Amino acid sequence: MKRSLINGSARTYVCPELIGRVDAITALHHVIERTAAGESRAALVTGDAGVGKSRLLATARAYAVEHGFDLVEGACFPQDRAEPFAPLVDALRVLLAGLTPEEITAACGPFAHDLQPLLPDLLVLPAGARTTAPAEQQRRRLFAALAYCLIDHAARAPLLLILEDLHWCDEATLDFLFHIVRRTPSRPLLLLGAYRADELTPARRAWLAQMARDGLAEEIALSPLNRDEVRAMTRAIAGPDTAVPAVVIDALDNIAEGNPFYVEELLTSLIATNGPAALDSALITSHDPGPRLPDSLCAAVQGRVERLTLATREILQLAAVIGRRFDFELLSRLTRRDEHELLALLEELVAARLVTEESGDRFAFRHALTRHVVYSDLLIRARVMLHRRAGEAAEQLYAPAIDQHLGDLAEHFSRAEMWDKAQSYARRAGTRALELCAWQTAAEQFTRALEANRRTGDTPLDHTAAAAHRGRGRAFSLMGDFARAWADYEAALAGAHTAGDTREACLGLLDAGVLWASRDNTRAGEYYRQALALARQLDEPTLLAECLNRVANWHSNVAEPWEAAPLLREALAIAERGDRRGLAVTLDWLGTATYLSRDLAGSTGYFERAAAVFRELDDRPLLASCLTMLATRAGSLDLLSLEAGAADVATGIRDGEEALALARAIDSPTAEAFALIQLAVITGPRGDYRRALELAERALQIAEAIGHRYWMTVALCALGGLYLDLLDPTAARRHLERARALARELSMAYWVRQATGRLALAHLHLHEPDRAVAVLAELPHTERPGAPVGQWWDTYAHARLALTRRDAALALRMCDQMRGPAGADGRRPYDTPLLIRLRAEALTALGQIDTAAAEFQVVREAMRRQGTLSELWRIHASLGDLYRRSGRAEDARREFTAARALIEQLAANIPDARLRDRFLERATALLPRAYRLSPASTATARYGGLSARERDVATLIAGGKSNGEIARALVLGKRTIETHVANILTKLDAASRREIAAWATTHGLTADVSGRAA
Repeated sequence: MKRSLINGSARTYVCPELIGRVDAITALHHVIERTAAGESRAALVTGDAGVGKSRLLATARAYAVEHGFDLVEGACFPQDRAEPFAPLVDALRVLLAGLTPEEITAACGPFAHDLQPLLPDLLVLPAGARTTAPAEQQRRRLFAALAYCLIDHAARAPLLLILEDLHWCDEATLDFLFHIVRRTPSRPLLLLGAYRADELTPARRAWLAQMARDGLAEEIALSPLNRDEVRAMTRAIAGPDTAVPAVVIDALDNIAEGNPFYVEELLTSLIATNGPAALDSALITSHDPGPRLPDSLCAAVQGRVERLTLATREILQLAAVIGRRFDFELLSRLTRRDEHELLALLEELVAARLVTEESGDRFAFRHALTRHVVYSDLLIRARVMLHRRAGEAAEQLYAPAIDQHLGDLAEHFSRAEMWDKAQSYARRAGTRALELCAWQTAAEQFTRALEANRRTGDTPLDHTAAAAHRGRGRAFSLMGDFARAWADYEAALAGAHTAGDTREACLGLLDAGVLWASRDNTRAGEYYRQALALARQLDEPTLLAECLNRVANWHSNVAEPWEAAPLLREALAIAERGDRRGLAVTLDWLGTATYLSRDLAGSTGYFERAAAVFRELDDRPLLASCLTMLATRAGSLDLLSLEAGAADVATGIRDGEEALALARAIDSPTAEAFALIQLAVITGPRGDYRRALELAERALQIAEAIGHRYWMTVALCALGGLYLDLLDPTAARRHLERARALARELSMAYWVRQATGRLALAHLHLHEPDRAVAVLAELPHTERPGAPVGQWWDTYAHARLALTRRDAALALRMCDQMRGPAGADGRRPYDTPLLIRLRAEALTALGQIDTAAAEFQVVREAMRRQGTLSELWRIHASLGDLYRRSGRAEDARREFTAARALIEQLAANIPDARLRDRFLERATALLPRAYRLSPASTATARYGGLSARERDVATLIAGGKSNGEIARALVLGKRTIETHVANILTKLDAASRREIAAWATTHGLTADVSGRAA
């Protein structure tokens, strides 16, 4: 039944205008106008309780609506800290109000099943429609779902999202708000929030600091009103016909301390008690404020409460026990009053401006301070009794959808000192919060469960406490709080061992391993192996498969993929019995282990099978990761089969592009960073340096923004490799030193070796062989045949170092060892372009010219077929040098000419002018003098092959000049200019003068007063 209240006729004393907030209003109007222009913004209003934040938001709301904004509002309440996404759920309910179930499902688009846990009564999906996924992936998908619903509105019109009392907001909502503002920089979305600075927890302070550090939010601080503003406010309330004496103003100013809400409350209480004549005399007296609330305000609220009837006061007290918000049905059960009687009592509370009607079935205290005063006036024994009644009534009322009220029930039974129920509900609330990726809420609920466990008198190390410690430890781990997570995991393990619970101990060891993997991989491996040993004692195949996968992944991380494969195959056999998601995950990890073992074809097969299952399950986060790994089929310089063709490269690039698009669609920065890095590694060797550098730099920016040190390491390695390719060893060294330091901090042996090997090569490019030796000496050198991917770069660097020191025989032996044994067809399983080129150079140094030439020719044709231009020009140059030594001048000329043409082609795709010039200079320096580029030809190459005169013409086109005007400026004939324009269009592959102008602007070409290009 839909209910409605009609306010009573009692006079309320609310200031009719906003006093003393001109600067704040101006700032908000500016933010609203910037958002309307298409810029995503956030503005956060802060100040003490009652200082006027809500009134200011109301003014901003009206201004935004005038400017065509759509409006979505939510509010936070104290108990919302235990309810993930509570204000956003309220906002979604407003958006979806009045829609049919089918319309609601359609409005949620592809994310209906993700939102179903938050809106179980609105989104009824078929059984089994939801799939499970790791917590971080669930969190990303849930964020994407919420963003979809909100941004969908912003796509039609600017959207204003108002959230009040953010100091009571749950951590999951705060994370989402940061996420949506940071990820929608060009959408017309304005987050307008308000919070009390004195009620902030450390976590909320950290959130505000991050918003400020990233430049995402403008803070608008409201200070108390000064005396003149209090006088203006009082006179506005009293009306123009009432003269308010200075003594009354002074008393109000002293008691309210410039707080507008207190001024209104005091005036309302004063006039209600003494009549309008109170404003003509100094009947107000000063009171010292209490530690949280001024006594004067408490007295004002208490005075208004005392004027209520006894029955209405009882209703108000029961409502205060329920919380800031309370449902009509629950209050009805507690009071045992019929609907009409209760409605009449609530009408009295609304008329007294103590309670407001939020909807037909829900009410709320007008201000949290009012509820605080009413609740504090109850005797402790009365509170305990009323919380017991509220908890028991809520259990019955919410039984059909009890998961939505676990936090409230845990609080009621804790305050009722019913510890068994408090423990049970708090533990369930914590588990649900973990499922919803609300880490802080989960930690708070598990803490409540542990406190209840302690109050029961049970040993703190029993099974129940162990599970609560493990749950809280997981929440702390996901929050990045290593110390507290580890303390809980230790307690959980101790509790599991004390209780003799093998399963709980196994889960605890897995959690400990995951935690230590970010700090100490050796220690993580110990925990994983212990967990695996316990799992083999249990008859629980799914748990065994998870342990096998964890141990296998640990072996991959420490560059031992050959140890991982048998464990993963055992896990695969278990998953194939019916665990579809487990099957896909295991196939994915098998693909990674196989890739690290240098079996590119085998890894591609595993990734393709995994991707098919992820598509079937609609697990887009894991599909994005799997597709990114599938992109490796395009190959890289250290793992590129000479047998691969252009089709393999094209397919790999398409996989990477799909992964990137999917990562952006689900708004997953970690998946986006991964895909960006993989595409950079693929596109760079194909000569598209402009895009490769942009991709790698963007990946690094994303990783740094989210504090993801693993992807920072990988992005830095990718950038280091690109700069090595571009013959800029100084920049390469800078990136690789950072990558190596991070990899060491993470104890990631694979990436330590990757960064170290490339860093040694940078030192060789800088003619610092001794430093290369010192860097490589920090790693244990293994001579495993074929050199797994994790060891490939440092092994290759050793071989390159040997050749630099003129020990060609050693370099040749190391190359052959890395190639692996020859098969029946004579092919080597681990041949790669870099390796074969190095081997050919060693053969050349040893005087085996014909054999070296044959090697060069094989790899040259493979690079042509695959379009690997970065390696192809080097092969042409080396082969030209070999032909010159053997007296084959014409063959040498052909190779050197091809090398220079490729160098010029590659230079055109280098965005930075200085980097481009250095590359041209250093690359052509490897060619005979006759093929080197002069300063003039270097500039020509830099500018897409345009001559100096053609650059002048392009510059004047960018300045809007016609052909006749250009001819006059350059003192040339008009036909000559027409010829230059035609040549420019051809060389730049441009279709219009507009494209020429855009190109000139991009390349920084400007003209001086005379019209001459500068």
